[in-house]
Amino acid sequence: RELWHYSESQGTMKALYAATSYCLFPSFRSYSSCTTVVAKSPSLFAFAPSKYSSSFHFSGRVGHSISSKSSFTSSTIVSMSSTTDTTTDSTGDNTNVVGSNLVGVKDRIAKCVENCNREEGSVRLVAVSKTKPVELLMEVYEAGQRHFGENYAQELMTKAETMPSDIQWRFIGPLQSNKAAPLVKSLGLQKLACIESVSTLKLATKLHNAVTSLLASQSDDENDTAEERRTTLGIYIQVNTSGEESKSGINGADQAAALAAEIRTSCPNLTIQGLMTIGAPGDYSCFDALVECRSKVAEVLGVDAEKDLELSMGMSGDFEEAIARGATSVRVGSTIFGARDYTKKS
Repeated sequence: RELWHYSESQGTMKALYAATSYCLFPSFRSYSSCTTVVAKSPSLFAFAPSKYSSSFHFSGRVGHSISSKSSFTSSTIVSMSSTTDTTTDSTGDNTNVVGSNLVGVKDRIAKCVENCNREEGSVRLVAVSKTKPVELLMEVYEAGQRHFGENYAQELMTKAETMPSDIQWRFIGPLQSNKAAPLVKSLGLQKLACIESVSTLKLATKLHNAVTSLLASQSDDENDTAEERRTTLGIYIQVNTSGEESKSGINGADQAAALAAEIRTSCPNLTIQGLMTIGAPGDYSCFDALVECRSKVAEVLGVDAEKDLELSMGMSGDFEEAIARGATSVRVGSTIFGARDYTKKS
């Protein structure tokens, strides 16, 4: 009888399921959380194709796996790690905890919304995934998240090529005007939900022209209805509410309103969906300032401030306070994905 180095006999069936799934279902290889254990005698897994060997880790103790370039042999099995929440991938990022982190953040948002007597579902969660590998994003995607925020145009374009098409990408960092056309062309209007960092007419014009070119190049698709096709690109006007030189954004409610009026007149292919700010850490008056800016912009545009213009404000350290002060979209990164390592950004 084979003796498995595993905690309980049920582990054998889990291991068989995991190894079989790994070989038969390619999609499991990137997104399933696996650890390895060592069998003390030959097993059925010896038939596993050797081309998968590079994806396995070998270990003599559960939860203490190390990388190995050895071929996959009968001395190894793969077990689904359903109880370990500290497994890390080659980047050093947690691959098992991000899903539970997401659930925790959603619970905190729901509780805050309830405490503020706001409508359920009135706050959007944007998972800020800059510098994080696709594997981690997929963990969050599989947990139900669909709105992701990125700060770097090239990184966003690269991730969008490989990840599911129903993700709604939101660009939240400074965007150089020469990156506007490549970004719009690469993602298209169905994937690129919003550019949240528009603070100049120059950038707005570049985005408008990019959308114009994209629409002109697209042929009619009989499978899409008019309702399913977006014909405009959503934008937020970014406001510098803290007055810090290090922060991007237009200064003041009057200037924000003037820019909004210019964009509406000059850029019909853009839809002003709301306003965004970063604010100074711990200075909640920045959130109040954005609310005031929204009122001014709404007055100039002739729309209802609360119904027609969103407020993107609040991050990992202060999103609950932002919600209490009127945020309709919060951008949470490190609380979900863990601390970032900017040295790994290409």
